[in-house]
Amino acid sequence: MKKSWMLLHCSLATIAALALLTSPYPAGAAGQKGEEKRPVIKEDGVESKNEVWGKHYPRQYASWKETGKSEKIDDMLKKKPQLPILWAGYPFSKDYNAPRGHFYAVQDVVNTLRTGAPVSPITGPLPTACWSCKSPDVPRLMKEVGEKEYFTGKWAKYGSEVVNPIGCADCHDSKTGDLALSRPYLKRGLAASGVDVAKVSKSDMRSLVCAQCHVEYYFKKTEETDAKGGKKATMTVTFPWDKGFKGEDVEAYYDAMNFSDWTHAISKAPMLKAQHPDYELFVSGTHGRRGVSCADCHMPSRTEGGVTFTDHHIASPLDNIANTCLNCHDQSEEEFRSHLAVKLERKEELMELAMNGLARAHLEAGKAWEAGATEEEMKDILQDIRHGQWRWDYSIAGHGSYFHNPEETLRLIAQANDLAQQARVKLAAVLARHGVIGYQVPDFSTKEKAQALAGIDMAKEVSEKLAFKAALVQEWNKEAVAKGRLNMESRQGMSDRSSYSK
Repeated sequence: MKKSWMLLHCSLATIAALALLTSPYPAGAAGQKGEEKRPVIKEDGVESKNEVWGKHYPRQYASWKETGKSEKIDDMLKKKPQLPILWAGYPFSKDYNAPRGHFYAVQDVVNTLRTGAPVSPITGPLPTACWSCKSPDVPRLMKEVGEKEYFTGKWAKYGSEVVNPIGCADCHDSKTGDLALSRPYLKRGLAASGVDVAKVSKSDMRSLVCAQCHVEYYFKKTEETDAKGGKKATMTVTFPWDKGFKGEDVEAYYDAMNFSDWTHAISKAPMLKAQHPDYELFVSGTHGRRGVSCADCHMPSRTEGGVTFTDHHIASPLDNIANTCLNCHDQSEEEFRSHLAVKLERKEELMELAMNGLARAHLEAGKAWEAGATEEEMKDILQDIRHGQWRWDYSIAGHGSYFHNPEETLRLIAQANDLAQQARVKLAAVLARHGVIGYQVPDFSTKEKAQALAGIDMAKEVSEKLAFKAALVQEWNKEAVAKGRLNMESRQGMSDRSSYSK
């Protein structure tokens, strides 16, 4: 009887949350008799300033601003010093932190060492596509200049344009308030995977608006010709879903096109970098298969002053277990936390084994090249390293992957460990053929030691970034304010922290 009652309770809670999230009414307005019109935030185009939406949706906006409480910088390279070795030659080896709240989305991409230190709109290491998941200014720009133009040029091109952090217009239509897909590349990805976007349900939308960013993607380079006959290269966000969502499916997609994100600086392996495939793992996990949406767990209902609304303080459900997990799970909070802690500890142990094996494989491959190994000798080894690291990365790059789909996460980590060990066995034979017996990899037990092995000059990287923040970033902000794109008061309470300057 108790189990049946719990199932009924969960069903009613989900239905109520669905009604609240899909309702565009300001807090309290939906219950007013005779209320028929929804507030129009902007008749045409995209209203990217979150505080403008807040005038009509004060409770939702206030709860969204609580994502600013997530201000701590959690330096993952310091916690996991294998990472600079695994990502040697790729920007993530310089700077990689645990995700903070949506309030910090723009600041974090500006601050990270990964985006470099451009000095003008046409300099810097990264393309404009690196803004794509950070701000509602992105769909605004796509409407104003066109998607193809948006995807041309350098990241610094839009420094004064992309200034408002992830918020209302990323998920809601500015005219109707309805949930809406603001990124056309998600629609293309869904179509490629066999989904009819026109038939997507409101329930599915409660996850798909999140899937605009919490997914695996790459930047597809295409040569375009403009109206004047000029040549431009676009770097378009593209979802590799043609063959399916499993790690091996996406791997096969990339292998078929001979794609790599970078060549590893130590092993010379052609590498893939997973972004954050939360959605792909979620849909095949227990919650996804049973119709639970992202919003059910990350945006529960909240009541203030007798008014119930959807909480936009998007965070880990574990921060609010009583109103998320325990709506369905018949346990006390203490029992639930204890159960999860044991499972997470086991996953962390297996992940460490895979990371250590892969890092050692990279370093042993580097030694093999130094000893005179040939490309033919190394070909299969580098493929093992590529595939092993991809499966490890795909399984953990989404920070909630283990909770979304624990079985799949562990399966991929196991494969990663197996492929790492296969590569190392083969490397031992190659090293022996070239007179290297009993090779011990150098110590990479700290972030500093690992970054030195990866060839990173951190003092130079930090110095250049600080100069960029003191000069060009200030120009971006001044222009954004002058053009009415940014209200500096919306950043009140925002701390300017980073892994290199806390």
